[in-house]
Amino acid sequence: MTKQEVAHDYLSFLEKDEIAKVIGLFTEDGIVVSPLYGTQSAKTFYKQLSEDTDSSKLKFDGLFFEKDSNRISLLFDYHWELKDGENVDFKVVDIIELNSKNKIEKLTIIYDTVEARVLLGK
Repeated sequence: MTKQEVAHDYLSFLEKDEIAKVIGLFTEDGIVVSPLYGTQSAKTFYKQLSEDTDSSKLKFDGLFFEKDSNRISLLFDYHWELKDGENVDFKVVDIIELNSKNKIEKLTIIYDTVEARVLLGK
């Protein structure tokens, strides 16, 4: 699988709440660094995210490759509907660090959490 395919599949699986497929893109010890959920194993993070999410819509906005690196960055718009019916929209940058087989070792999520933090805490 190419880096571009990993990025495309990641967004597609995340939007469809296909958590097992999202986790399958990670190495066994893959981690996620999230501004809302902290640093967790990919399995724990995506399970928690799925439990908090009713639905999500993602709009791809860019894929960036670092020269001489196995790191890529995804830019997308995220419409997140929480289980309680609240909605939050934000722009996201996901920095994805891949191993030599293009499995995700670490995913760092960057976005403004002001609105999401309040809604998730209700």
